[in-house]
Amino acid sequence: MEIQKQTQLDAIFGALADPTRRAMLVRLAAGEASVSELMAPFNLTQPTVSKHLKVLEEAGLVETGREAQRRPRRLSPHGLKAIADWIEPFQRQWEQRLDNLDAHLGTMEDK
Repeated sequence: MEIQKQTQLDAIFGALADPTRRAMLVRLAAGEASVSELMAPFNLTQPTVSKHLKVLEEAGLVETGREAQRRPRRLSPHGLKAIADWIEPFQRQWEQRLDNLDAHLGTMEDK
């Protein structure tokens, strides 16, 4: 794997290691949100939430929009695609194994 992709994955998985950041991503999956909206479910200060958002942005998982004075955050499809691309070979492997198990169990039932 090329170094740039590996570095991006390291940043993404580092960002995902924190449960607060994962919760923010879950919230953003429902739609864009401001910093104050992202603060609401947590007992965190605005600077702390901003630091979490900075980590997510640097990892390529979140991007900042611009609407007049408002700076809504939203999920970035590029970072999420990097995760999906990395996981996809593992998913294919397990689907094949489950298909093989299903076929084997089907032959056992026939006997």
